[in-house]
Amino acid sequence: MPKGPFLLSEFTATQWSSQQEKADFANSLLHFIDSGFKQTLFTKKLYNRLSMTYGHIAHYNQTGFWEEWFSTDAGHVQFLEHLLSWPCYGDPTFTFSDVERALQREVQRRDYLSRYSAIADAALRAKEVAMLEKLEAKYRRQEPVSPVVFRERVAPSPLLPPDPTEPIQGRLF
Repeated sequence: MPKGPFLLSEFTATQWSSQQEKADFANSLLHFIDSGFKQTLFTKKLYNRLSMTYGHIAHYNQTGFWEEWFSTDAGHVQFLEHLLSWPCYGDPTFTFSDVERALQREVQRRDYLSRYSAIADAALRAKEVAMLEKLEAKYRRQEPVSPVVFRERVAPSPLLPPDPTEPIQGRLF
């Protein structure tokens, strides 16, 4: 019984990987995405294969790959956007292009991009609201602001900063 929606009959074996290995990778990656990118599911085996698909060749190690794509909600969205936009080059008898296309279809069918975008947007909003509240607590006056009182204008001292409560208006005409 398969561990996911992908069956080995959907994929073409290569000289280096069997149909079963391709199906196992596709099901593992889909399970990893479905779990909310749970770090315990990002195994060395999954990393090794994923780093060779979808054009992922520039990362030095598993930790660097994790930090780039999976350590933040925004990273999840970027990963899914990259996965969905990758052109899937190559012949399936030599590459995992058939697996890449099948994963793209399933990720799109399950609408993961919308789901993870909503999560990232909510996290960003919560972070910004918390920052706003902290800044308001620090900079907003607690006492009510009194109306501006006009007084006779005295030449400002060049050594003192201008009085911020004193309105300044130049000539209009």
